Amino acid sequence: MPKPQQVITWRDKTPDGFRFFPKINQMISHMRRLNNAEMLTEEYCDSIIQFEEKLGMVFLQLHDNFGPKNFDLLANYVEKFPKAIPLAVELRNTEWFNNESVSSKAYQLFEKEGVTNILVDTAGRRDLLHMRLTTPNAFIRYVGANNSESDRERLDFWIERLKIWIDWGLRDIYFFVHQNIEMESPFLSAYFIEKLNREFGLDLQIPKLITPETQNGELFTSS
Repeated sequence: MPKPQQVITWRDKTPDGFRFFPKINQMISHMRRLNNAEMLTEEYCDSIIQFEEKLGMVFLQLHDNFGPKNFDLLANYVEKFPKAIPLAVELRNTEWFNNESVSSKAYQLFEKEGVTNILVDTAGRRDLLHMRLTTPNAFIRYVGANNSESDRERLDFWIERLKIWIDWGLRDIYFFVHQNIEMESPFLSAYFIEKLNREFGLDLQIPKLITPETQNGELFTSS
């Protein structure tokens, strides 16, 4: 649970245009399971609001055994979550997606409360992949398999999907690339960003590995 001054320090160390996407503390999501978590959530929000204009979106990642039987807990939490702070939720239990009436109930809740539905594309677990947006934002967590060919094919798919959604009025895209061996993530991210720049006429910065020689003691770099 970060303290406000720590958040201010992180904020001030980053360049203009940098955005933070903090995950809600596991004491709230996993230990309390959203139950009796009002004071902890207030403490958390009082801290992360200090990111100010550098706050992108907060995301709540629920335990994989947090299923539809806990719908009332989920509804109570997102209904009371401060509306001034953008919220995204990742449902990880497959029961949320295997029953259309269950998933529709969750999606309607998110739409009503302005909560972004996180899309997860994990190699070997595409049974968790759904394509249901609940806000004009796409929050995507992409997990590769450290397989250059298959990982890039899946990213090519996302380029085509994002083209469709942009035509439909998609406003913001938050795309996070993970790998089991995280040293590969910058290279996979660079591949994806290059394609985004080419397909959409963007000028997004290509990530570069920071070595101790080039870091100069800074936590973040804009070059």
